Amino acid sequence: MEIGVPKEIKDQEFRVGLSPSSVRVLQERGHQVFVETTAGDGAGFADGDYAHAGAKIVSSAQEAWNCEMVVKVKEPLPSEYDFLQKGQLLFTYLHLAADRQLTEALMESGVTAIAYETVELPDGKLPLLTPMSIIAGRLAVQFGARFLERQQGGRGVLLGGVPGVRPGRVVILGGGMVGTEAARMAIGMGARVQIFDINIERLAYLETLFGSRVELLYSEPLQIEQVVPEADLLIGAVLVLGRRAPTLVPRSMVESMQEGAVIVDVAVDQGGCVETLHPTSHTQPTYVDAGVVHYGVPNMPGAVPWTATQALNNSTLSYVLKLANYGLEGLEKFPILAKGVNVRDRRLVHPAVKEVFPDLAS
Repeated sequence: MEIGVPKEIKDQEFRVGLSPSSVRVLQERGHQVFVETTAGDGAGFADGDYAHAGAKIVSSAQEAWNCEMVVKVKEPLPSEYDFLQKGQLLFTYLHLAADRQLTEALMESGVTAIAYETVELPDGKLPLLTPMSIIAGRLAVQFGARFLERQQGGRGVLLGGVPGVRPGRVVILGGGMVGTEAARMAIGMGARVQIFDINIERLAYLETLFGSRVELLYSEPLQIEQVVPEADLLIGAVLVLGRRAPTLVPRSMVESMQEGAVIVDVAVDQGGCVETLHPTSHTQPTYVDAGVVHYGVPNMPGAVPWTATQALNNSTLSYVLKLANYGLEGLEKFPILAKGVNVRDRRLVHPAVKEVFPDLAS
């Protein structure tokens, strides 16, 4: 199969769909990979690395897109819609619930669009979302700590505190992979950490991980309302598979927060769980609303592309191989991959996305 790897064009997105080592594996299996020139530069992979691995370096995005399968990191942007082709396989993060325009473009194009974030194992785990969730959770605290600095517009709070001065308070909404990794980082910095989740079993599991170092709370509005005003750093880590994230923090709650507090909403690529938060970019990562610093970069792992690209490829390569070896037949042969299909034959097929856009599903 011919596989295209275009350069990512989202703001300061330096990850790349395939690493040179992944290209080598695909080439050894008899597949041809076409990599757009400089696609891997931001992640530390030069054109020469790809050529040595057996890839053909092409000079334009159109050539990389003109393949039977395209492997990316982030969703196609409007300037890329014209590259979509009927019968093509597209394998990337999509997050369609927050993007009607993209959903319609994929349907009109006739591509088969498989989203990393909805590939699902029988036990409900999301193997291709996990590596980026780990990175995003850790970065949420790293970025939050930075923007709490006074020079960045924050309150001037050191999350770890010092002897004689209390540590910063970190409130995490969601105890899944993102929330767990955020807690791990915040604890390591010495912060006081609270996690909210609606799954009692998950909270019990988190207790086995963190013990008394984290306060574990059941997620309900009154409880959140009591805690959020005292947060120095509020992290949104809510995930509802294929759907928009629920709004857990309305504007009134944000207005009750301390001036210079920071909100980092990792759920922004699924619409966000904080009413006042909208997507930002690595170029302009924050804005202030109600005196609170808001961070809403939807491609956070793009800040650490060397790590993120390799972590992603460690998880995606086996699935890319299945699609390359079997094409569309692989969707019938491997039910796990089939669950990742969002759009096929100009129709929405993923149940959760169909619920978000019922008019497009009819």
